[in-house]
This record gives sequence, structure tokens and C-alpha cells, in this order.
Amino acid sequence: MVTLILIGLLGGLITAVSPCILPVLPVVFLAGGTGRGEDAGEPARSPGGAGAEAGGEGGTADDSGAGRTADGAVATAPPLAPARAPRNLRPYAVVAGLVVSFAFFTLLGVTIISALGLPQDILRYVGLGLLVLIGLGLILPPVERLLEKPFARLPQRQVNKEGGAFALGLGLGLLYVPCAGPVLAAITIAGARGEISSDIVVLTLSFAVGTAVPLLLFALAGRRVAERVAAFRRRARGLRIAAGCLMIALAVGLALDVTAAIQQSLPDYTSGVQKKIEDSDAARQQLSGLYDNSNKELSRCEDGADELRSCGQAPPLEGIDSWFNTPGNRPVDLKSLRGKVTLVDFWTYSCINCRRAVPHLRDWERAYRDAGLRVIGVHSPEFAFEKKRSNVVSGAEKLGVTWPVALDNDLTTWDNYRNRFWPAKYLIDADGTVRYFKFGEGEYDKTEKMIRELLRQADPAVVLPKPTGRAMDDLASDRTPETYLSNLRIRGYVGTPLVDDRPAVYRFPKGDLPVDKLSLDGTWTAGYEKFTAGKDARLAFTYRAKNANLVLAGTGKVTVLVNGEATRTVSVTGSPTLYRLTDDEDARTARLELRLDEGLQAYVFTFG
Repeated sequence: MVTLILIGLLGGLITAVSPCILPVLPVVFLAGGTGRGEDAGEPARSPGGAGAEAGGEGGTADDSGAGRTADGAVATAPPLAPARAPRNLRPYAVVAGLVVSFAFFTLLGVTIISALGLPQDILRYVGLGLLVLIGLGLILPPVERLLEKPFARLPQRQVNKEGGAFALGLGLGLLYVPCAGPVLAAITIAGARGEISSDIVVLTLSFAVGTAVPLLLFALAGRRVAERVAAFRRRARGLRIAAGCLMIALAVGLALDVTAAIQQSLPDYTSGVQKKIEDSDAARQQLSGLYDNSNKELSRCEDGADELRSCGQAPPLEGIDSWFNTPGNRPVDLKSLRGKVTLVDFWTYSCINCRRAVPHLRDWERAYRDAGLRVIGVHSPEFAFEKKRSNVVSGAEKLGVTWPVALDNDLTTWDNYRNRFWPAKYLIDADGTVRYFKFGEGEYDKTEKMIRELLRQADPAVVLPKPTGRAMDDLASDRTPETYLSNLRIRGYVGTPLVDDRPAVYRFPKGDLPVDKLSLDGTWTAGYEKFTAGKDARLAFTYRAKNANLVLAGTGKVTVLVNGEATRTVSVTGSPTLYRLTDDEDARTARLELRLDEGLQAYVFTFG
């Protein structure tokens, strides 16, 4: 049980700092400092004025506020101490509401909706409505008082006053769509089936608490800024209006799916550590109770293996609610695809990780369909609103998904494949055997290599086109590929052997660096997810492309040299962001050298 709690806490912590929750962070930050009255910086007043209750028993009070005793003498009352302003509890109320609604409706939402016969996406609409109402409440005080009325019967005055903040948290919890790993997948599956055990409740609560900690810190930071910065106190009313407008804008952005474009443009900088923790041996053992012993052969193979293996017969596509992108929306039987190579992709249309993977699937489907590849999307929903067929069809159309899609609303096929991730890709050979699978994003070049090998095995005479060569964006086949700065995923590295997870001194190799090769100099810490610059840190990379880009985080500067000449200085600040290092009109081969300030973190190179 202790291990389960730790897995849930760590999974929640990772989720709360992932790119998927970025849209709610500004709202959480501003919500911490947008209280009414004394919370907004107004001075507190004593309850009854300066002269209230100054007289003793049986006496009267004159205009000066002094009381008179029964014999007419003037009794001087001690001055009233100024009333202490109540503490602004909005940060706690917002995060508490988010955690309560997210945990409750993730586990019980599907059961409640089914029992009441409501539309599957009703909770999303309720969340959007609450967000708009709270935004209007911040702009229009009468609306806020109306929202606080349901909490008026609670005995604690301060709790009652924060009712609007709690309602805001409830709304955000209904709209909260974090990146899904094995922990959240376990919770979601249990909730979808109504199989609520004590272990699942503990896992859900620990995950929710882990998620709450970073969000609470963010909300408390907003409160502190509002309390300490004079400009915020003087403009408390304007701040409330701005927060209200932001909440309404967020609701509109979520309804129109605008926020997804922002999320898709950012690298999934938490995927490495998420996989390391949530897909560890300890986590698998704890979460293994969710799966029965059927199709256990799939456990013989490992995620992203370096060679094709035999992982057992491909399980059938069962329990499918409906299909689309097929003739007459008729179902597809895997047995009918014998002789072809089949890629089964588990996805869900609101998952940012899945969205970023779709362009690669599009490329493969176009490039290799004539050679015998068939792509099938199994849409296994993470949340209730993703079960609605029209939502999925619309989402697939926007993403350019043209291959057959099966709506696995009851997660039966997900179970058959013992799956734990969105997205997940399973390659099935011409004889119907699973030969390879890849969980999550990345390693697209390896997956494409496996597709090509299986196509050649199915038909030795097949003529294959050139590899698609897509990294995170559209790259020509002669461009330097995307390169991760990860001690396990790096490719093309030459020089001093990498030392895992601790500072070490590196030296550039003598002579020129070949094309697509990189090396380090100075002090670096080479980690699973990123490389961190130490004293005199330098990085050299011989690349071919029109432009070179690098995801960086931290605070400091990077001096960029191309072929030995300094071309620009890049100022880095904040969370991981893509920075342009070079920009030429035509592709060229050049030696790139970076000199990084100590403490900067480098994640991944991309080239265009």
C-alpha cells in the first residue's frame, strides 16, 4: 500500500508540471489573489465602529464614545483594537475544488452519467459553464454573490466567503485533461468500468494530492504577489476583471480546442521521467492487478526493443462501440488483414501526446500503404466526453486521421493488448503476430525501420520508398535528424564517455566532427531527460539544415558560434522552450558551437 501511495504521489507531481496542464496555470495563479474586500487589499474595519459597546452594563454612550455609569461619572473605555483581516484562503479553495471534482468524477463520472442517461460530454459542458460563471462573477459582483449563496449555510464565515473559489476549482477539475501515463490510465479504466476497490481509491487520492501540490504552490504565489506588490493592491478591482476575462477566454479556448495548439507546440519534457517512474518494475507490479492473464505473451516483449520479436498472436479488436473511416462504417477484422503489415495505434483525440504522434502516422500510411501497410486507430477514451462519437469524428477530421478508427469505449481492446499508455503503437506481421510495440512519443525512426523490415519479410520483392524522415516537424531526408540530449536516447555522440546523472568534465575530440555528430566540452551533467550545463560548458554539433533549434530551460545566456564565428546570443528564461539558434535561406553543412551559462538545461535539437 505504501508503494502504491508513493507511485500515485509521484505520478501526480509529474503530471502537474507537464505541458498538458499549462492552460489552467494562469487561472490558478490569478485566482490566488483575486479576493473581495479585505482580501484585495482594503483596510479592515472593526465590527461596530469606534464607539460600539463602549458603555458598561446599564450605562449610556455619549457622542464621544465614552460611557456613563449609573452615578453619572464618565467611564473611559479602552480603545478597540483594529480587527484582523481574515486570511485569504482562495488558493486552498481553488485547488481543493479541483482535486475533489477531478478525483470524484474520474472514478464515478461514467457510472453516474450512465445511470442518469445523460450525454457523455455533459461534465465538460458543466465545467465550461462554471468557468464562464466564475469569470462573470469576478467582473460583476452581483453574480459572485449569487454563486456564493449555495455555501451560505456553512457555519464558518470564511469558508462561506470562499465558496466561489471552491466552485472555480470544481469547474477546473471537470476540464482538467492531464497527460496520461500508466497511473492515470489505471484510475481511468477502473472508473470507466465501475470497478472501485480500496487500492484504486488510494491510488486516486494519492495521485490527486500529488497533482495538487504544485498547483497549490502556484496559487499561493499568486496570493503572495497580490498581497505584497503595491500595484496589485491598488488595482485590485482591475486584477479581478482581468482574471475574469482570462477565465472566460480559457473556457472559449477549451471549447474551440485552441489551447491544444499551444500544448502541441511544446516538447513533452516530462515524458522521460514519467516513464521511468510510472513504468518501472515496482509500478508494473503494483498496477498488474488491473489485467487478467489473457494474452500474457505480450509481456514477453519490451517497449521500443531494438529488434523484432515474437510477442504472441495479435488479440482481436473486441467490444468496439462503432467504426468510422471504413466503407459503410463496417468493422475491420484483423484476420482479414493477413498478408498485410498492420499498425494498431491506441489513441484519444484530446491527448496532446497522441496529437503530436498523428503526423508520423499520416506519413507512414501515405508512404507504405501501396507496399502493404494498414493503420488502424483504436480510440480508447481517457475521459467521458471522449466517448461521444461526434466528438471523436470531429477530432479525427481536424487531425487529418483518414485510416479506420474503432471506438473502444469500454476499453475491451485496450485490455486485450494489456496496454498502459496513450499513444501506443503495436506492429503486427503478415501472419498475425505482434512483433514490436512502442509506448508514448519518440523513436519514430526506429518504429519506421521496424515497419520497413516487416514489409520486406511479408514480400521480399517489395520496392519501398525512402524513409519519411520526419522528426518533430517536417524535415527533408537529408537534414540532420532530431537529437535528444539524454544519456539513454542520444545518438551521434562522440568524445569523452558519458557519465550518468552527475557532473563530469568532458573534452572535444581532436579534429573535425563528422556530419550529424555532437560532442561536449567543460562540465556537464548528463541525465535521462536533459543535459545540464556546468562550468565552462560547451557543445559542438556538425549539422546539415537551414536552421538549428534547441529546447532550453533555466536562466542565462547561450553564445552561438557557426564555423567559429559568433552569430548571436540567446537569452534563456523560464520553463523548457524551443529557441532558434541558426536561420539560413538554404540548407548547409556547418559546425555549430554553443557556450552555455552554468545551470542551463538542454533537452532536444531539431533541424529544419
